[in-house]
Amino acid sequence: VQLQAFGGGLVQAGGSLRLSCAASGSVSSINGMGWFRQAPGKEREFVSAIRWSGWSSGTPYYADSVKGRFTISRDNVKNTVYLQMNSLKPEDTARYFCAGGRPILSTIRRAEGYSDWGQGTQVTVPA
Repeated sequence: VQLQAFGGGLVQAGGSLRLSCAASGSVSSINGMGWFRQAPGKEREFVSAIRWSGWSSGTPYYADSVKGRFTISRDNVKNTVYLQMNSLKPEDTARYFCAGGRPILSTIRRAEGYSDWGQGTQVTVPA
């Protein structure tokens, strides 16, 4: 599966951005997608994820740091997952990566749960 993420940019604190991740290729081989982010000098961390088949189908998962501010959604016609980011903070500055795979409950918040990764898109929120 090929994943193309876009929508990043520079936004002032308190602003909003919507990231998109379009999947192509063997899309039927995945049933979940997630967003991870990595800031300079830090490890990659989970942001949000959603599955669309099987257990917890449609249930969104969020990191505590973004809960209430970010919303993940999916357009199954366009094979695209979105991450609506509101009330952005300087600590949200990072490169955001989308990932696709067949995560299970124990891996949906972990990079190991995903087999395919996009190239990432930069989000910058100046202090």
